Amino acid sequence: MLNRLKDTLADFIQQADLVLLGLCGAATLYGIVLVFSATRYLNHDTGMRRMVIQCAALVLGVCVYIFFSMLDLESITRKWKWLLAFNVGFILLLRTPFGVAGGTGNRAWLKFPFVPFQIGPAEVVKITFVLLLAKQIEWLWEEKEDLKSFSSAAFVAAHTFGLCGLYFLVSHDMGNGLVFVFIFLCMAFVAGFALRWFFLLFAGAGGLIAAVLLLDLVPENMTYMLKRFIVLFDHGFEPQGVGWQQTRSLLAIGSGGLWGQGYLNGSQTQSGSTSLPAKQTDLIFSVAGEELGLFGCIAIMALLLAIILRILMVARKARTPFYRYVCVGMASILIFQTVINIGMCLFVMPTIGITLPFFSYGGSSVVTLYMAMGVVSGIKKRSPEMRRTARSPLR
Repeated sequence: MLNRLKDTLADFIQQADLVLLGLCGAATLYGIVLVFSATRYLNHDTGMRRMVIQCAALVLGVCVYIFFSMLDLESITRKWKWLLAFNVGFILLLRTPFGVAGGTGNRAWLKFPFVPFQIGPAEVVKITFVLLLAKQIEWLWEEKEDLKSFSSAAFVAAHTFGLCGLYFLVSHDMGNGLVFVFIFLCMAFVAGFALRWFFLLFAGAGGLIAAVLLLDLVPENMTYMLKRFIVLFDHGFEPQGVGWQQTRSLLAIGSGGLWGQGYLNGSQTQSGSTSLPAKQTDLIFSVAGEELGLFGCIAIMALLLAIILRILMVARKARTPFYRYVCVGMASILIFQTVINIGMCLFVMPTIGITLPFFSYGGSSVVTLYMAMGVVSGIKKRSPEMRRTARSPLR
């Protein structure tokens, strides 16, 4: 048993993507440092509990990374019906007694007995959705030999918007619902779908939004979403309400200057939760800006950019188009969350509850990110540089 484990670890060290793991580890450790500062205002027991959860998530994440590096994705996706059933079932669990509402009121979390942290179904479903979508695109190419027709584009879009719609209806969480759409757009573009269908999609979406606004058809329980977009163009709109979080975020980042006010010395970071709301989750970038300044923020962006570029490097050298699509899907998750979260902190993107990958507090978020990165590592393992890189027939 020990020899087998030893051989497995030796194989992992020799073939897995240790560079990617190192970058993810550095980002998570940096995030833990920021989370510690952001949670000092809490009582000792609560603050230490969150630190323990975040550190445990890192350790568990590395184990998950190793495990997923060894999985055969093609064998798993042959059971696509089970993966689809899992996605739908896991989302519907939010409507059971296990589903709980977060601070925003969205029913987007699961709380199971004896589990020390809540689980966001969207975090897990993003990964299985990427696998399913990659398999679907591969099937369209191999069986239909056509990604230009309307029927092919509609087939993939129906899967995406069906799952996205189900998630939104169940959870009312617009932020994570939009991640599915962005994944679809990136993977469809790389696969080679006709550009006219993208223009049709954007035109249709724009027209629908315009009609809803002009005809005043926005449901009363969704007006808060509209206000989050209005405040982007009018920073004076409800500064004590919908604009409060981003106004405080911008103030914190601006007060940090080049080098910051000093670690554990941020005036807003070290105050109560109302001074800088959601500082350990949504606004962790603002904590870095206030205490570590511009260079602390640049370090965050550099680490995340390096991780994304590493994934795309693996995608470029992937052995099959299927593997390439999976890598692009995983990279798109990081791109969307990074751009939206940092843009939210800088008051140029709406507040939609998207956390900063690897940096924000959240045990389930950290573990599932390592799961996604483990999938990429497994693709790198199966696509060694000495083999001639497969060229996608779709390009």
